[in-house]
Amino acid sequence: MSLISDFKAFALRGSLIDLAIGFTVGAAFTTVAESLVDDLLMPPLGLLLGKTDFSDYYVLLRDGAPSGPYPSLADAQAAGAVTWNYGSFLTGLVTFLIVAVAVFALVRTVRKIGQSVEDEFGQSDEADTPETKKCAYCRQAVPYAASRCSHCTSFLGVAGGPLTPDAALTPGTA
Repeated sequence: MSLISDFKAFALRGSLIDLAIGFTVGAAFTTVAESLVDDLLMPPLGLLLGKTDFSDYYVLLRDGAPSGPYPSLADAQAAGAVTWNYGSFLTGLVTFLIVAVAVFALVRTVRKIGQSVEDEFGQSDEADTPETKKCAYCRQAVPYAASRCSHCTSFLGVAGGPLTPDAALTPGTA
């Protein structure tokens, strides 16, 4: 297949739309998480530590044109100083942890909902479970989870049922 036909198959299959939706929701979620960290969590933490903004925590590696001390990171960078900005890193780390915990909670909730739906309706999306099986009596294809054959109404058991006929019900074997 050519590159254009591969891309066409990719785009029409819905993967591109799913990717775009995921990216958009992720960007919006990250914006909310950054606002939560920057506007709600960091100010009280900064007050406890003596400063109101973590982004001003830095280590001066080399002075700039007017030598330090500098009152803020912005002043140090404006003077051309080389700084190690661990405060900005801490803010980013807290933002990442909040996003990771929120995504984990969302994925866990979706899995639990999917499991409860599976328990309620008996549906399984597992790849190793076949869709159909053959009835042991009439050899017709029936859904794998069926407990009775839709063709001959034979009892197939539960959880997939037996794949061999019951000796007591098979003529001439008793």
